Amino acid sequence: MDKLFASIITIGDELLIGQVIDTNSAWMAQELNKIGIAVKNRIAVGDNWGDIWNALDETAKHAKIVLITGGLGPTSDDITKPLLCSYFGGKMVIHEPTLVHVTHIFEKILQRPMLEVNIKQAEVPDVCTVLMNEKGTAPGMLFEKNGVLFISLPGVPHEMKWIMSQEVLPLLPKKFKTTPIRHKTLLTAGIGESFLAELIKDFEAQLPPSIKLAYLPNNGMVRLRLTISGEDEALISAQIDHQFELLKQGVQEYLVIDNDLPMETVVSNLFKANGKTLATAESCTGGYIAHLLTAHAGASAFYKGSIVSYSNEVKEHLLNVPLEVLHNHGAVSELTVRYMANNCRNQLNTDYAIAVSGIMGPEGGSDDKPVGTVWIAVATSKKTITKKINLRYNRERNIQLTAFNALNLLRLSICG
Repeated sequence: MDKLFASIITIGDELLIGQVIDTNSAWMAQELNKIGIAVKNRIAVGDNWGDIWNALDETAKHAKIVLITGGLGPTSDDITKPLLCSYFGGKMVIHEPTLVHVTHIFEKILQRPMLEVNIKQAEVPDVCTVLMNEKGTAPGMLFEKNGVLFISLPGVPHEMKWIMSQEVLPLLPKKFKTTPIRHKTLLTAGIGESFLAELIKDFEAQLPPSIKLAYLPNNGMVRLRLTISGEDEALISAQIDHQFELLKQGVQEYLVIDNDLPMETVVSNLFKANGKTLATAESCTGGYIAHLLTAHAGASAFYKGSIVSYSNEVKEHLLNVPLEVLHNHGAVSELTVRYMANNCRNQLNTDYAIAVSGIMGPEGGSDDKPVGTVWIAVATSKKTITKKINLRYNRERNIQLTAFNALNLLRLSICG
């Protein structure tokens, strides 16, 4: 059986100039992969009639499914809908259920009058199947041509995800025979990609050709992913499970978790399982660690809060770091983060506390403490552990890596 491929086209000048980051394609590719559909390519085009038309022609040569996002708004720069109408040889008509839906949003929910431009949202080519958009005003549209399925979706992420989840993903396995794909991923920390490759070179050498190994480094960690596909679902599951156990044994010293989870989720799950509580005292990260922990539901079960002590005055007056410590050792020092962590834990009455203080750059470094110097502390009622790291990246990446290292030190403290 020929392999089933999909292509993704994202539309919008804002994508090409970097004003908006394309997260839609990544999410769509992940969801398609789960149901056994591989993405052949992803194409970003601007709001240009010829470029969009050519992209449709090109992707249809290689894929049975073409997913399109963006350009479905009511304004003059949104040209996807009229272009698709022309491409598939239709004419624009009012889709009455969409008109009722859009009218309800404006008149009942937003309490605004319907304008002519809003009514145009209910116009669709008469050659499409309409995919209702309960989360917005632009409906999705499905077309078929020469055995290829073309699906046009809004560019707004939460609207696109709703239509994909409710309408598209349940439909595709009914229209096409898919080949099962299995992935298994683990997370490592404390070892670089090249050293990791050397560590598991014998494992990699014995992998059967049907299983692919991928290295995915990011922010101080390396994910290792095994992938297999095949018609016999039970067989490929057994094969990848066996190889995954061998891989886990090979990286045991650096293994964080045998799942594809971010570090903040790993730490959150540990706290929920142990019934312990946490607070953070952040200087150089400015609340980023708190953001990571509270970005997921359920953080209130263990996370009490943060003291963002960006200035020395806050370190002194809220975290009770002695003035002589700040003067003699500096804000970026082991002694300072020890005081920060312990006093944060005491003030917020938690089992654990993290403290970080560092120089994120691009200015502020010195010969003794160059940009990228960071001290981290994790405090409990029984002990305080510290770690110094030296980073070499830009400000944003230094903040991310500081947060990752702090959470990993916390994980190691919990796990003993």
